[in-house]
Amino acid sequence: MSMTHRERVLSALRLVEPDHVPYCEVAVDVGLAQKLLKWKESKDIGFSSQTENPYTPEQSKAISQRLGLDNINFMLRAPTYVNTHVGIDGRTFIGKGMIKGEGDLDMIRLPDPFDDALYVEAEKFIEKKEDYAACFVTRIGFFQVVLSLGIENFSIVLYDNLPMIEKMLDMYFDWMEVVAQRMCKIGFDIFWTTDDFAFKSGLMFSPRVFEEVLAPRYRRVVEKVTIPWILHSDGNIGEVLDLFIELGVSGIHPVEKGAMDIVEVKKKYGDRVCLLGNLDMDILGRGTVEETENEVKMLIRQVAPGGGYILTSGNSLASYLKPECVLAMADTVRKYGAYPISL
Repeated sequence: MSMTHRERVLSALRLVEPDHVPYCEVAVDVGLAQKLLKWKESKDIGFSSQTENPYTPEQSKAISQRLGLDNINFMLRAPTYVNTHVGIDGRTFIGKGMIKGEGDLDMIRLPDPFDDALYVEAEKFIEKKEDYAACFVTRIGFFQVVLSLGIENFSIVLYDNLPMIEKMLDMYFDWMEVVAQRMCKIGFDIFWTTDDFAFKSGLMFSPRVFEEVLAPRYRRVVEKVTIPWILHSDGNIGEVLDLFIELGVSGIHPVEKGAMDIVEVKKKYGDRVCLLGNLDMDILGRGTVEETENEVKMLIRQVAPGGGYILTSGNSLASYLKPECVLAMADTVRKYGAYPISL
């Protein structure tokens, strides 16, 4: 029996086989959407500077319809205190952090999470979501602290002045605790957090930092979350996968190719957490349609059986990706993703 987009995604997150392998993305850069849907150009074609939702519900659904996506996304992030610069392709990139020491903490001004006005746009978005899986995409708070300090300064302050780090974390996690609870009540289907904390070689910081500093704060937020939680982090997060599963995560994204072996992760954790990913970004950006098709078929064949798998790119759909490869990814999962898998 055919499922709705929402049913398909939620079934995969429950670790059961849906009717078809879901296809989702955490973000689609405006620059790529312009190419795919023939929209006129805008100044900022990337997402790195965005704190608020870049698309109307109609635009989100148009992108999902063009690509065959099962989800639409609403983005709201607390501010990050960084310098930015515009690259040669028009993307806005994050530069050095603006917080140098405790004297700069007064700079941090977060929107009032109890102000109903903060949620008006989200409520309108949900009213028009139709049968898509509606994802609330945000940063839970950790990465704002890292970026606002800069990774080098964060590392130094973490060692020299842990109370300052904890004070900043509490500013953001306290905010997110209220916002996440409200977004669940509004009617979103998925809570998708995008705080990077790993390189390809491993974690940015000791697992002890996660266990002692971050886990209690994550727990405080996710205890308020009543919808499935997807955790995004690039890099190899294998050392803390058990920790996040214990915290209640439903899905891990993007299980980055070259950093983690998604087939091995599926074997070890496939009965405990849904995997989202991990189509090679290099293929999507510099490869061919045939290479893209082969990569999608490999993922379907090796990771999709038994459920608990959602196809996504290996990060998000950036403006520099080849439109023909992105469309080939969408077409291939549509063609070969029906359950039972027969590739």
